Amino acid sequence: MTAYALAHLRRAPVHAEVLEYLERIDATLVPFGGRFIVHAGPIEVLEGSWPGDLVIIEFPDLATARSWYHSPAYQEIKPLRTRHLAGEAILVEGVGANHSSAELAAALRQADGS
Repeated sequence: MTAYALAHLRRAPVHAEVLEYLERIDATLVPFGGRFIVHAGPIEVLEGSWPGDLVIIEFPDLATARSWYHSPAYQEIKPLRTRHLAGEAILVEGVGANHSSAELAAALRQADGS
């Protein structure tokens, strides 16, 4: 099942180390089949607030995403980002093409006894 690495990064002044991180991250993704699908593009906030940028990287599966994050190549460059950009990073598994939120609601109702 496809998985994603998501980062919500607070905006900060551009720093030379962040630029180096950006220059080097693509090479860390290649061996794991990772690719950017969102990379700090314009955000239209519809509810609440969103202070910062969103990055989403797609991987073939959760194990591969986890392997990329913990890889020596990525761990080597990660401090270039984390020293200058505050934020959260998570890994999450996607859903299949036939996912139904109505079926999820039915399963939750059944589990809850409602």
